[in-house]
Amino acid sequence: MGDPLKSISTRAVPQSERAKAAQIRGAAGGACLRASDVQRMRRFLAVGADGGTYYAPPLELSKWNARVVVRTAHLELPALIDGIAQASERAPRRGPALFALAIAAAEADPDRREYVLRHLPMVARTGSDLFQFVDYARRFRSWGRALRTAVGNWYLDKPLDDLAYQMVKYRHWEGWTHRDLLRLAHPRGAEPERAALFDWACGREVRGELPGVAEAYQRVQRLGGGGGSKAVRQMVGILEDHTGMPWEALPDWALESASVWGVLLEQGIPQTALMRQLPALTKLGLARGRSGRAIAQQLADPGRLSAARVHPISALAAMKTYASGRGARGESTWRPSRLVVDALDQAFYAAFGAVEPTGRRLCFALDVSESMTAPVAGFPLSAREASVAMALVTAATEEDSEIVAFTRGRAGPAWSPAWPGRIVTGPGFALSRLAVSPRQRLEDVIRQIRQLPRGATDCALPMLWAAAEGLEFDAFVIYTDNQTWIGPVHPYEALQRYREKMGIAAKLVVVALTPHAGGIADPTDPGTLDVAGFDAAVPTVISDFIRGDI
Repeated sequence: MGDPLKSISTRAVPQSERAKAAQIRGAAGGACLRASDVQRMRRFLAVGADGGTYYAPPLELSKWNARVVVRTAHLELPALIDGIAQASERAPRRGPALFALAIAAAEADPDRREYVLRHLPMVARTGSDLFQFVDYARRFRSWGRALRTAVGNWYLDKPLDDLAYQMVKYRHWEGWTHRDLLRLAHPRGAEPERAALFDWACGREVRGELPGVAEAYQRVQRLGGGGGSKAVRQMVGILEDHTGMPWEALPDWALESASVWGVLLEQGIPQTALMRQLPALTKLGLARGRSGRAIAQQLADPGRLSAARVHPISALAAMKTYASGRGARGESTWRPSRLVVDALDQAFYAAFGAVEPTGRRLCFALDVSESMTAPVAGFPLSAREASVAMALVTAATEEDSEIVAFTRGRAGPAWSPAWPGRIVTGPGFALSRLAVSPRQRLEDVIRQIRQLPRGATDCALPMLWAAAEGLEFDAFVIYTDNQTWIGPVHPYEALQRYREKMGIAAKLVVVALTPHAGGIADPTDPGTLDVAGFDAAVPTVISDFIRGDI
């Protein structure tokens, strides 16, 4: 009879069991590390909660995040404000940061409330942001002096032309208008032109000269709502006289005119706005011929992509949506232009330049399990498609990297070099080397991934394999849905073994394409990082972390 005590160990604990008392049960059944409130708060600020996850519904996640932000506001206010500031710079949507700032302003004591609200201009950069913040803030507190002063200063401190542009472009949001906020805040001490702008927004008699964009918008309003060929010609004249008029300020009848859009295209529509308007431009017949070639040239222009910080994933999502000929909710359809589809495809590869290489030795491991077919919140992509695209983008910028995938093996010895290209670590789970070239097309790599035998995901395998083979890596980056549950060793234990054997202070980044409460990386280890969710900032965050910048 064997010794039952030999089955007990603190150095090799199966992932189905807890290796530390602080671990919790993950949604897939495995044990994972409980993230701290500060880490969970940062996750929320990065990815929000409006898209749900593969395992958790949106409502549950929203309530959970609100409780975390409130606790952090009471116990770790400086960390919360730092997280809000970082999210306002990096996150693709500022809604979570605005929400957290509103909670912080409500929960902070009077002495620290002014410190919190000084960050409002940093987070609420646009008129729409300001409306959203005030709407959140009024859900947590009444309108007091600190909030009135902060909103008033937003209108007083912003450069005049920028303020006028914001007030013309974002005139209202879910019932809120600039007239409402100006009457609540009562900003005082404005110079004559700014005072005239306030008068115009509040519907009072304008005394003084308006900034150019506001004056142009007044001319637009005087055209009336009938449209017609004469009105279209007048609208074209106004746009030609006032370069830079936001298209959002134009009436619906003007946006149904190919001539109006022709002028806007000539003046240069911002890159992200151009991608959003492709269906409308296509319906107006502008996606073909001379105008179609001009649109295609702007879409694939590396300079415009870089200036607008368009991540390759954003271009990929735009391409998939446009090529489908149907909106996300199916309410709008169009006939895609091959010219535009090809330009968006070029934009995906042209945007690779946005990723700054780390210059480190990197190992990328991709989860190819069935759960990766779940959609990524806010993108028309599955987690599998997104992970492959992310790996391809990073592989194209890093000279010293290797890509492997979690696949299915068979019963056998701990390491089996006899299997070409495959590393077997036990019954049912293995790693497969992927020969991915930076010059490969995305669809080719996805096809290659789909042909792999799907197996259970053991996120410790990359470190165990590299240690056994004596491979030198400065960082391991794992793309998964963060639901590891199988394997004889926890990932953070495998990382520590690798460091001890190789003498390398290797880092571990676990990119969970769907956010939830658990984590794989050890929150007490400064060399590990959990990235929960998916956005265009993820490559920069990973690169900064691997380089040691964050």
